[in-house]
Amino acid sequence: MKRAIDFAFSLLMIVIASPIILLTSCLVRTKLGSPVLFKQLRPGLNGKPFYIYKFRTMTQTRDAEGNLLPDALRLTSFGRLLRNLSLDELPQLINVLRGELSLVGPRPLLMQYLDRYTERQARRHLVKPGITGWAQVNGRNAITWEQKFELDVWYVDNQSLLLDLKILCLTVKRVLERKGVNQAGEATMQEFMGGKVERR
Repeated sequence: MKRAIDFAFSLLMIVIASPIILLTSCLVRTKLGSPVLFKQLRPGLNGKPFYIYKFRTMTQTRDAEGNLLPDALRLTSFGRLLRNLSLDELPQLINVLRGELSLVGPRPLLMQYLDRYTERQARRHLVKPGITGWAQVNGRNAITWEQKFELDVWYVDNQSLLLDLKILCLTVKRVLERKGVNQAGEATMQEFMGGKVERR
């Protein structure tokens, strides 16, 4: 049932949001250049890797040695606006159509985090990851990694279609409020180092 809802709703959203998707694509191409999409390998259900897609929000500016500059220096005001409105997430509807993502579930993080989780934290991969989730509507990036993982595990143990509907409604509210997009003082969330969060 959940897969059928995911497929139907994501297909409907792609059709409805197609003008916004097209406009955003053109703006990203104009302001940030090519490629328009950001592609990165992420762990899915049971840790199986897949490529997630987002609209780019950062430049590809590099230092003299050819290394990318820190996120805070590459995130533009335009990119920050896309993140605040969650427009950068729209291409993930394709991931939902392909069955790699669900509309609701723990957010897929980085591949290198897989061996950093405790046994309890790793339970977040027992369900398909989602575009939005219980942690996203309860603090998003404004809460600690430990709090986020506890919320993810709670979702795994309590998932239902009614809860998913509640999360989707709360997601719309959170997007309009633009709360919790970034961690305080950071362009993005700090890297999860396992047990302790690395302090910069």
